[in-house]
Amino acid sequence: MRRFVKYAVAILVLVIVAMISMLITMRFAIHRREVVIPSFVGMLPQAAEQDAASKGLVLIRENRFYSNEIPEGRIVSQEPPAGVKVRKGWRVRIAESMGPQRMKIPSVLGDSPRAAELNVKRRGLELGTVAAITMPGLPPDQVVAQSPQPESQDVATPKVSVLVSAPLNDNEFVMPDLSGLKLREATAMITTAGFKVGAVGTVKTEAPSPDPTAAPATAKPAPSSADAIVVRQTPAAGQKVTSGTSVNLQVAPQG
Repeated sequence: MRRFVKYAVAILVLVIVAMISMLITMRFAIHRREVVIPSFVGMLPQAAEQDAASKGLVLIRENRFYSNEIPEGRIVSQEPPAGVKVRKGWRVRIAESMGPQRMKIPSVLGDSPRAAELNVKRRGLELGTVAAITMPGLPPDQVVAQSPQPESQDVATPKVSVLVSAPLNDNEFVMPDLSGLKLREATAMITTAGFKVGAVGTVKTEAPSPDPTAAPATAKPAPSSADAIVVRQTPAAGQKVTSGTSVNLQVAPQG
């Protein structure tokens, strides 16, 4: 029995030693696959690519920025930054300096997207993000805003982003202003436009106190509800709506 226990303890010790050796070997292997990212800022991209390749890194040119400190053509920034430990084969993204800003940002307001792109490219700039917005009263495909603003100085990037007016979709409309119309006129306009007449409420008005000294007034017939005047509407005027939307009205009696 004692001999069996000795054999078991010896085998257990050998297993533990093997596991420790394996862990140490794995740690060394992992460390051999790691590298500390150097600083590429200020270097020429070609030299930086060679340095990165010698350390097992991959350099990716991604952006260009204006810089008053870094000469044109050299690296102005990198991500991840220098000093970070990564695995070999890691991609380091760099941005190239364009030197100090020399071009003024042109105005592309009122241009079509295509004309805006040609306008900025002619000045050595780039067209950035193009976003669209529906704006009633403006023709479609027209630049209504830009960033940076025209004639901007000390901008960081050569990209000019624009906001373009978009046409309404076939199933989208702009809610007209119905206030001041008679109820029958408003309902006719609503149904003609493809909307639905929703709830119609009456705005309460306080009747004046009777004058006890005045002669009795001749009774007038109650005004027709069709002649009531629209004072409020939901959805509001100018809001974008779709076909079949219910329009709720608040009216005040006429007279």
